[in-house]
Formats: sequence, structure tokens, C-alpha cells
Amino acid sequence: MTRRAAIAAPNSSATQAGVHALGSGGNAIDAAIAAMITATATEPGIVSPLGGCFINVWPMDGSPVVVDGNVEMPGRGAAPERFGAGLIECVTTYGGGLTTHAGPGSVAIPGMFAGMGLAHERFGAAPWSELLETAATIVADGFQLSHTAASYFELVAHTIFAWDQDTRRLYTDDGRAWQPGHLIRDDNLVATLRQIGEEGAGSVYTGDLAARIVADLSERGGLITARDLAAYRPAVRTPLRTSLGGWDLACNPPPAIGGPVLTAMLRLIGDVTGPVSPGHAARVMKDVLDLRLHRVDIADDLEAAGHELLQTIASMGAVGLPTSPDTAHVSVVDSDGTACAITASAGYGSGMYVAGTGLLGNNALGEPELNRRGLHALAPGTRMASNMSPTTARHPDGTVLSVGTPGADRITTALLQVLLHFCLHGETLQYAVDAPRLHVRHLDDGTVRIDHEESDTLRGALTDLRTAGSEAVVPLHAHAPHAMYFGGVGAALRTADGELTAVSDPRRDAATVVG
Repeated sequence: MTRRAAIAAPNSSATQAGVHALGSGGNAIDAAIAAMITATATEPGIVSPLGGCFINVWPMDGSPVVVDGNVEMPGRGAAPERFGAGLIECVTTYGGGLTTHAGPGSVAIPGMFAGMGLAHERFGAAPWSELLETAATIVADGFQLSHTAASYFELVAHTIFAWDQDTRRLYTDDGRAWQPGHLIRDDNLVATLRQIGEEGAGSVYTGDLAARIVADLSERGGLITARDLAAYRPAVRTPLRTSLGGWDLACNPPPAIGGPVLTAMLRLIGDVTGPVSPGHAARVMKDVLDLRLHRVDIADDLEAAGHELLQTIASMGAVGLPTSPDTAHVSVVDSDGTACAITASAGYGSGMYVAGTGLLGNNALGEPELNRRGLHALAPGTRMASNMSPTTARHPDGTVLSVGTPGADRITTALLQVLLHFCLHGETLQYAVDAPRLHVRHLDDGTVRIDHEESDTLRGALTDLRTAGSEAVVPLHAHAPHAMYFGGVGAALRTADGELTAVSDPRRDAATVVG
């Protein structure tokens, strides 16, 4: 019997791929993988196939697990002069001003396909080739540029996506942004997706495809070597667990940063019974993000630092803590009660089109917030920092939730607010996703400000917020309602009586289906 599922994904092509996976005998994991692979092929600039991902799976009859397919620092056997090279500085107005580095030297070892391959091997039910063929067919037919991707290209078409001639030709109008709806077709990407479907996920790491990736990066000043790809291994990790309003939540564990930060915020709020005000949420965000900035982001050992963050929360409780884009998400819950949440990221994009493959490289090595110790400062083979935090949850009554969001360092604060609205305040899932958001932001000059969406509710609450710790915290930067800056939460739900629901975020183009 074909399973049904609720699917929330970045676009209708992705949800279509998820439904096809179910029709091929698949479950929530197959549907999520098919949807995400399709999203990476059809949301250029927002995410790309040569990125990293985390896959949070909570089986209907087992404990939750996270498959870590995040990117790694490359450079095994590379000549010393290649470190620090191959980077192109790009200044954008995204989020009120952001500087990142693109170019071949910004591309980290991709882990997405390895992570998906392992998750499929352990939990999947549909043939791997079917998951890839659906994505390939959609790309072969041509796909329309989404409003989300088009709005991002408005900011970066002339910088990140203009230096590589293949990228410039295919994804921009000679360095200018295409309009939403522009039809894109890339036969190279079609062939590559089919090759990965036929040969398996390992095709990206060994063999002909891996050799082509390494050859092009090496020729143009990148760091990835054949040893890097061959040595990459996804990891299976035990999620962080916490409770909120009776819900049992499973979050992405260290060495990722996003899951520990979200868990720390949830634990600092504690097991309260009443509503949490925006001001209280902002103070919690600031306290935890202060610790992240000064203890976690610059740590030699991200795994140890993530656990230390949680130990500090436990020892200090709610008294106070010492002060010291992009991604895509797919949520699926199937009719059996299995939940799968996948968040994938290619950073802000390297702009590099790997010759003859159609694959766009990530820029994880060029993201300042993921490289606070310096660009190319990590040892080859080091699993990199990540804000991604795909989350699954269960309620004692049998209700199952899968939720996550893109949005760089806004991932954790967006999810915190959605979970507070839904799990603690008891509001509907759609209301929780739609509600106005805020984000506490540490600026480069050391000051702190609150970014917030225009809303009477938030404006009044933030006006009453005077201080947090020893620093003034005031709302300094207002965004339009439902601004793309605050992420794009996707959530899927199976109620105790088996009803399936999927909701998407009005902040970005998205699609939902119950199929």
C-alpha cells in the first residue's frame, strides 16, 4: 500500500518529487530526499547540489537520529600556496549589508549526497535511482526561476554569479538578474543527476564525476583534492533532546552549532507554563548568542564547545549567562508516523559551475560567520560549523512534527519563535509560522541590535525592552512584514488521529502537499 505524507518544500517541483517517491514505494525519508535533491537543482543561488546537509529522522517505532552530511575543510595534499587563494570578495546589501567570499577557493568538501546516500541506505524504501530520476526529469523539462531565487539574484547576480562565465550565461542575464519565471534548463545537470542515480551517491566522491570536480577546482585555484572526496564520510549522531510544552524535541547535535544554540535557548526558557513575551525571547536569544560568539564559534573543538554551551545553560539556569542565503529545508511526516527533516546549505554560493557537470559549488569556506577563526584556517578534514537545525518532535498523544528553515544565523531564532507559538502557546501551526519575527544580531563593530518585522505586537514589546545584561538592546532595524531575511520555515504534522498537514512560510516561495 502506498504511504501518504505531508510535505513542505521550497517549490512545487520538490513536492512533486516527494509525491513520486511515495508512489515508488517510498516513505518520509525517500520523499524528503527526492524533494531536497530537486530543490537543490531548481533553486539556484538559494541552495545547490554541492552543499552540505543534516537529515533528522524519527522513525515511527524507534529513536531519532541525525545523519550529518555537512561540508568539511578540504586541502589534503594541496600545495601550501593554495591556502588563502582562489577567493573573490563580494559585497552585497542582503540583510542590511553582508560581505562574503565566492570563487573556487570558497568551495568546501560537499557532504550532501554522502549524507543522503547513508540515510537512504538505513531508512529508505524506494529505489535510489527513482529519487534522482524525478529531479533529472524536472530539470530536463526546464524549470522556472522562483521569486525567492530571483530576489536573491537581484542582490548578487553582478558579483557572486557573474565571475564564472558558465554561471553568468545560464543563471544571469549577462550579470543582471533574470525575472521570476525565467525558464532554465541545463543538460549537463540532467546527465549528472542521472549518473548519480545509476552509480549511487558515491559517484560524487570516487570515479569519473569526482575526477571532473577535482580537476576543475584544481585548475582554477580551489582546495578540494581527490583525497578529500575519497576520505569524506557522513556521520550518524544522537540528537539533542529537550522538552517544551509537553513536546519531546530532537535537534541537530554538535559539532553543528545550530542545534545546540536552539536547544540552549529552549532550555533557558525552561518549562514555563505561560506565554513567552517577545522581550523575554529577545533576552534569551542575546544571552545564548553572546555565548556562541565568544565561546563556540572560535573553538578548536566544535563538538566539545557545543556541549559546553549546554552545560553552562544547565549550571546557570534562567538567572543569566555571562556576556563575553543560504539554505533550503524540507519537512515530511508520513502516514505511518515517521518524520524526516532535511536542511541543506551551499552558503551564499561560490558562483562556480563545475565544468561539464552542471553542479554549482558551495561557499562554506567564504562565509564569515562560519569561519570566525579566519578564512582557510581549519585543518583539512575538519567538519565545519553550521547553523542548520532540522528538528523533529513527538507529543505524548502521538502527534508528530517535522520542522526547519533556511536563513543562516536566523535559523535558530526563527525556529525558537515558531516552536514557542506552536508547542508552548498552543497556536495553530500556520499561525506559528506566519507570526512576526525578531532576531538579535551581533554587528561587526561589537554592538548588538534587534532586527524585527514591522508589527504592532513586536513594536510595543520591543519598546518596553530596555536592557539585556550589561548592554542596551533596542530595536534598531525594521524590516517589512514577512521579510525573506527571517527564513522560510517549512513544517509537516501528523496528528494523533492520523490527519496530515503541511504548512509553508509566506516569507519565501514554497509549496506544500498532502499526497
